[in-house]
Amino acid sequence: MKLALLGTGMIVKEVLPILTEIDGITLSGILSTPRSIETAKELAAQYHLALATSDYADILNSPDVDTIYIGTPNHTHYAYAKEALLAGKHVICEKPFTLTLAEFEDLVTIAEQRQLMLLEAITNQYLGNFHYIRENLKQLGNLKIVECNYSQYSSRYDAFKRGEIAPAFNPEMGGGALRDLNIYNIHLVVGLFGEPKTVTYLPNMERGVDTSGILIMDYGTFKAVAIGAKDCSAEIKSTLQGDKGSIAILGPTNTMPEISLTLNGEIAKRQNTNTPHHRMHAEFVVFERIIRENDLAARDKALEHSRLVMTVLEKAVDSMTKNEIV
Repeated sequence: MKLALLGTGMIVKEVLPILTEIDGITLSGILSTPRSIETAKELAAQYHLALATSDYADILNSPDVDTIYIGTPNHTHYAYAKEALLAGKHVICEKPFTLTLAEFEDLVTIAEQRQLMLLEAITNQYLGNFHYIRENLKQLGNLKIVECNYSQYSSRYDAFKRGEIAPAFNPEMGGGALRDLNIYNIHLVVGLFGEPKTVTYLPNMERGVDTSGILIMDYGTFKAVAIGAKDCSAEIKSTLQGDKGSIAILGPTNTMPEISLTLNGEIAKRQNTNTPHHRMHAEFVVFERIIRENDLAARDKALEHSRLVMTVLEKAVDSMTKNEIV
């Protein structure tokens, strides 16, 4: 994989050192806005990338780039990904994939027509603890309640209250608690149980954006509640409760650092089946293999998961809009 990265923000700075540890990945270039080009050049020098540019055409036309990682603000994902696919590049895109289901489906169509890889970078689907939960769900008996809480007071919230609107709180840029934090909860629940029967989102709205909210997903025989908040904080924890026991995720649903299994009448058993690497390591190991082996079946499986998440996200946004009208 000859990889170029789009963006110079926190997520790109976080993933760069991880990518240097993975066999099969060559870092080729980085794209920034003209305002951030000096940061891009500094990162390129630090991680030995040959190309640092603010002109996307330089990336798209480079023979030293076959894959593009999109780590830019949410509202830019679709346009950047579409241009990359049309230029014949594979795409790895940060969550949320796009702002609408229609945008997502357009990207999928292009990727399928050109037999290119299109993958969503969503950490929890590739972690050992996620697979442990999926393999041990049957021990819980009949599932009754799933509750995920990812509430983290944003460092930008005080500025937001003063009227300084960062992308994370800008509704026109895909900001808000649903797409920023609750999206990890949605990926977890959908990854384990598929698409729910109904979706309802109850947000706390400020300046037109959901600063926190409760997402209710009804699966018929059990109910799932996903809480995401940027305007308040609480213990970050998730639980899956059945009539024979429960599983707790002790920490955020994007890292899933520790698991606790408690069967009725027994003492809780804590464990961690994640690798010792950074949370983004596992997903990029898989992405490198999929692209190297041209594993279209794996691509399609991952895309189907992303499609279900985008469907839930779209229903949540529709629900939010209807509640505002009422």
